Amino acid sequence: MTDDAAPAGPPRDSDARWLATVMHVAFFVLLSSSLTRFLIVHFDKPISVWVILLAIALAVLYVFGPVAGPAERTVPVSTSSRLWLAAVITCWATLVILAPSFGWCAVPLFYTALRMLRPQAAIVLVVLFTALVVAAQVRLRMKFGFDPNLMFAPPAVAAVATAMFIYSQRQADRLRDAIADLVETRRELAATERRAGTLTERQRLSMEIHDSLAQGLSSQQMLLQAANRLWDSDPDAAHRHLRSAESIAERNLIEARRFVHDLAPADLAEGNGLDDALRSLAERESTDSLRVRFHQDGTSATPLPERVQSTLLRIAQGALANVREHADAGVAVITVTYLDDQVMLDIADNGRGFTPTQGSDGFRGHGLPAMRARAQQVGGTVTVESTPGESTVVSAAIPLGNPTS
Repeated sequence: MTDDAAPAGPPRDSDARWLATVMHVAFFVLLSSSLTRFLIVHFDKPISVWVILLAIALAVLYVFGPVAGPAERTVPVSTSSRLWLAAVITCWATLVILAPSFGWCAVPLFYTALRMLRPQAAIVLVVLFTALVVAAQVRLRMKFGFDPNLMFAPPAVAAVATAMFIYSQRQADRLRDAIADLVETRRELAATERRAGTLTERQRLSMEIHDSLAQGLSSQQMLLQAANRLWDSDPDAAHRHLRSAESIAERNLIEARRFVHDLAPADLAEGNGLDDALRSLAERESTDSLRVRFHQDGTSATPLPERVQSTLLRIAQGALANVREHADAGVAVITVTYLDDQVMLDIADNGRGFTPTQGSDGFRGHGLPAMRARAQQVGGTVTVESTPGESTVVSAAIPLGNPTS
């Protein structure tokens, strides 16, 4: 038998193939035993030849159906499948009329009909099969009187077999739907995780750009503006501003190259530890108008993880950028303190201060929220103490030995 329609759903599993094999073998066993019984009892009757020919025809038809053809159910049933099923049913029904013992082949045919047809059509066909078997058996044994088994046993067997098959089929359909939902859920979860990872990476890149390139460009702009104002009145100061801007540009170029390579701060990438990197930062950020000093309190018993060092250095860079752009301060102090269970970083200035409750999340602008986000990534916190007209202190505390460090 050749199926014209495409299979509906995935190929059957090994249990389904095993069940189909059992049913096919059972059909041929029942067909053979029914034919053998008929020949033993009615060999000398004229209809024997027709029964033998019909039994052979039924066996050949069956071979070219579920045995030789594809095993998957097709929806809708193809024309060739309908013709094959009609030929099998006609041949079997004729045999049952001639020899009621062939009614035993009904159960495997139930399976074939249920496998090929929709449940409603298959149930109608099973009812017709059962009615035919009951009628043939009753006609054969009327001379023995009324037999309840002949009236009620075949319908009961047919009902149980059909109900079990339909139940198993629906359970399998539910399982396939559940698996499909699970696969779809996993796919959506993976997409969500990718989106979350993308957003996290974007935030990280945004903080890296803000704390390195953007701050350097801002400093260069301020120095070049100052140089332009002093170009005629104080050429020496203007030249100092130009040299400072050149130094910052050179530093920014190094940062940009490190940014492309692995996003590590240039001060740390040169092999310096956190203390040396902060000291270099203080020297580099010091100008005529802003003096930046570095102070170290204690030492770390063990080397700090690179991620912690990078986070603290970036926080210091961001805090100094805010001091330079907003605080109008003359002095800023970077203090790193090593305790037994944590490392602390304070950036204090003597500027005009501000109200920390301004802006998103209690912080102004992008710099302070970025610092807090950096600290949270390594299990730390950032606090800001400031009052308008007074100094500002930005403090970062990161626990030592934190798994996220």
